[in-house]
Amino acid sequence: MTSRTATHLSTRDLALGVLVMFIWGSNFVVVRWGLGMLPPLLMAAIRFALTLFPAILFFKKPNVSWGSLALYGLCVGTGQFGLLYIAMNGFISPGVASLVMQTQVFFTIAVAAQRTGEMPKLHHMLGLLLAVAGIGVILMHNGHDITPTGLALTLGGAVCWAISNQTTREASRAAAAKGTPMNPVAYVVWASLFAMPGLLAASLLLEGPTRVLHDVANASWIIWPTLVWQSAANTLFGYTMWAWLLSRYPAGTVAPLSLLVPVFGMGASALVLDEPMPGWKITACLLIMGGLAVNLLWRPKKVELLGEAS
Repeated sequence: MTSRTATHLSTRDLALGVLVMFIWGSNFVVVRWGLGMLPPLLMAAIRFALTLFPAILFFKKPNVSWGSLALYGLCVGTGQFGLLYIAMNGFISPGVASLVMQTQVFFTIAVAAQRTGEMPKLHHMLGLLLAVAGIGVILMHNGHDITPTGLALTLGGAVCWAISNQTTREASRAAAAKGTPMNPVAYVVWASLFAMPGLLAASLLLEGPTRVLHDVANASWIIWPTLVWQSAANTLFGYTMWAWLLSRYPAGTVAPLSLLVPVFGMGASALVLDEPMPGWKITACLLIMGGLAVNLLWRPKKVELLGEAS
């Protein structure tokens, strides 16, 4: 039996969450490859077009409002990935982007607290303090693989990710209240109806139709496997499983998992793209891992008072 009030991930769900984090972390390298062949907004638009088709032909609309689908699609597509792809197109390195993006953890817990009164527990706060210290180390090295523009764009993407997290949770609970649990795959697919058009319109407006047509016509065949990976593994599988976890556990339990993303992201970027890994990056990762460990492994014991009535 599943419980939306459980405060600790089961072993199975923890393993699933770690797998999703590996896919999301390594995807920063895949995105960097793609940005060498296509402009950022166009690449994001094609990514969500591939998420939408042909999957929408096989999934009926989930039992959620159109407003929920629109908000999720706009936040994840136009907001999160539109801003992130622009940032990674010369303003921030893949490894650093994967770390800064995890400020969404703080935004997610804050949004949940504001919307539902789901206040973070003491061990969540202790873990987040360590993570804040790690991100602080990154921000102290402005100019080393990061620019103010890249930082601002990535933080904006993190805010959009946090809003989409809460949107998912509220949609799932609303559907369950109607007696028809939400299909998370269908939710991600149908929300792409709202992600793709905004990105395509922004691409045509900001990147220009001439460049769009030229880059699509002259792109190497390698771009298509990278786009399929981004749509199938990163979006369909990753965001479906993320939505499923958020429907089963409080935001403060699930959100800290994403702190693993920069560990995989920075590791993959160093191995594949030869991104430098100086001491300050390693220190930041260790602090963030410490925060994750506190959030996931802390098991506060209940104290029984003597003389308590049975």
